[in-house]
Amino acid sequence: MTKEPKRLYRSRKDRKIGGVCGGIGEYFNIDPTVVRLIAVLLLLPGGLPGLIPYIILWVVVPENPRQK
Repeated sequence: MTKEPKRLYRSRKDRKIGGVCGGIGEYFNIDPTVVRLIAVLLLLPGGLPGLIPYIILWVVVPENPRQK
């Protein structure tokens, strides 16, 4: 019996924009609000430190197929 590896997915049920922060929160088992606050803090010094990684994750990370 092999355990399925943990995978990073964008959240379908806990999303505000693209589900990236909700998916990261689910992956690390922390509140997505904390992840969103960190993302906002990264957007403050000019936007690029937070915006570019968010857009890349939005494009690269698939949606969770098990959530409706």
